[in-house]
Order: sequence, then C-alpha cells, then structure tokens
Amino acid sequence: MQLYNTLSAKEREKLIEEAGQDRLTISFYKYAHIGNPQILRNHLFLTWDEMDVLGRIYVAFEGVNAQLSVPAENFNAFKSHLDSISFLENVRLNIAIEQDNKSFLKLKVKVRDKIVADGLNDNTFDVTNKGIHVGAEQFNELIEDPDTVLVDMRNHYESEIGHFKNAITPDVDTFRDSLDIIEQDLSEHKEDKKLVMYCTGGIRCEKASAYYKHKGFKNVYQLEGGIIEYTRQVRAQNLENKFLGKNFVFDHRRGERISEDVISHCHQCGKPCDTHVNCANEACHLLFIQCAECAAAMDNCCSTECQEIHGLPYEEQKELRKGKGASNKIFKKGRSPVLKYKK
Repeated sequence: MQLYNTLSAKEREKLIEEAGQDRLTISFYKYAHIGNPQILRNHLFLTWDEMDVLGRIYVAFEGVNAQLSVPAENFNAFKSHLDSISFLENVRLNIAIEQDNKSFLKLKVKVRDKIVADGLNDNTFDVTNKGIHVGAEQFNELIEDPDTVLVDMRNHYESEIGHFKNAITPDVDTFRDSLDIIEQDLSEHKEDKKLVMYCTGGIRCEKASAYYKHKGFKNVYQLEGGIIEYTRQVRAQNLENKFLGKNFVFDHRRGERISEDVISHCHQCGKPCDTHVNCANEACHLLFIQCAECAAAMDNCCSTECQEIHGLPYEEQKELRKGKGASNKIFKKGRSPVLKYKK
C-alpha cells in the first residue's frame, strides 16, 4: 500500500505541463472531534492520490486543514468523496481568486497535534464552540460600527502587504503569539464591544473565536471563509471592497491581488512593492519583499553575503551547508537586520 509520493517536484511539474489540463487551487478546513487521525490520513492519501490531487493537508484530533490543487476534470469526484465523509459533507471550499496549475507539486497528508498551532494547553477549550460567522455584506456593515473592534488574526508579513481598513494588525510572527496579546489589549472591552476577526480562509479566526468566547468575550464574530471568500462575494454581489492590497497565500504564488493598492515597500530599496520572495541562497531562504530591480541587482538574494554564496558552484554551496542546521532566518519572515526597509 503506497502512502507516500514517488515523484519529485520537478517530475510532477513536467507531467502537469505535458498534460496541459487546468487545475483548481482549493482550501478548506473543518474543526471536528476525530478519533483516529492516522486512519483518516491514510484514507485521504490513498483516495486523493488516485485523483491526482496535490497539496498540503494536516489531520489532527481537532479536525482537518487542507490546501490543495485538484485537476478541474476531477473536481466533482473530489467533492463527492468529501461529501461521503460525515463531518466533511458540504464543507465550504475556498477556490483561489488567481489560479495556478503548479500551486502544489506533491501530495503531503500529515498527522499533527493540531491543525493550527496555538501553543495552548487547555483541556476545557472546545474549538467547536465558535463565534458568529458573517458574510461580506454583514462584515462591511459591522466594521463601520463604532462599537466594533476589527482584528487581523494573521502574522505581520501577511498583513504588511494587505489588510482591511482600520484593522488592528498585531506585529507577531505566529498565530500563537497573537492570542494572548489581543486578549490583553482588549480586556476592557469583553462585554461592550463587538470583536470581529478575519484571516486568510477562516481557520485561524474560527479557533480564535472559540478561544475568546472561552475567555469571556460576549460578542465574537468572524469573517466566514476569510479574505478569499470575502473577495468572491464582493465581486459576485457588487459590494464595496474594503480590503487594501494583496492577500498572502501559503503556496508558491505567495499572494493574490485583491485591490490595486500597494501598501508595502521593497525591503531593500524602499520602493512601493508587495512581492514576497524567498532568498535564492538555500542556506538562508529568508522570506522578504523584493522589487524587480533589486531582484536583478541582488540575484534574488537578501544580502551581498547570500549573493556571494549563491554565485558559487552548487557543490561548493552544499559543502558550506554540510553539518549545519537549517537557517532560522526562514522563520524571521522579513525581520532580518540585513533588510534596510523591513517593517
């Protein structure tokens, strides 16, 4: 029984190009109480591998979190399979605003402790006791209410390139960092304010809404389907778009254009720019914002040091990396001191 990938990313990329068929980039999540995540993991891998589904999926006792690329011709079969699983029947599917046939090049289904890392150790915390879901129209009305506090539940490198007007955007590296900070900052408003949250696709907000209800907040709301579904509804219903800039996404596209506003700057020269890249030096791989001019001048690297290493023959680069752990700069997400114009 094959429960792992047999093709490399390059081999899969070539097959996708040769097939010449459209693929759909889709994400979904569902909080649920799962008895045996490993059995579900194996079932999903075997079934989706047969359908040529690619992507990154996490399965845990608290539910499923999936980001996928599905051949368009297999979408109905994929949806039928989801509906055959009781807790995933009619689960909301967020279809990407901008499609890319190579958004994912491997199928990875992993068992994790949690589908969203939150750093919480609270057995009385029930992730299924969520806040009130609202669509785009009601969300637009809520965030204009003076009694509303609007909070971005994403990380600093996400909100840097795009966020809703007047939103609180915590300067945090991880979701777990934001939970206590927001509770502390808004502790005086647990009863008198509407706490309205949003994130990319809804998964972080849903956990946060349950957490803040658990902590005593009385009026907790979340944007259903996150920024992805908000954008779809705004366009379909001809509503006012209150989101500025790009929506950061966790595949190789790194962002979807929601409005024409460019609200961030190149981390190297300071010009208006909202294009995220990873440093071309594999020993670094730092995520940062880089304009086309700096990319050309710096060979897609974050610093002259990385540029020099990247210019070495590949075997020499491998030798330099030998015996060293992965650079932690990949987790700094734009905070490296080599970046002059970082946030």
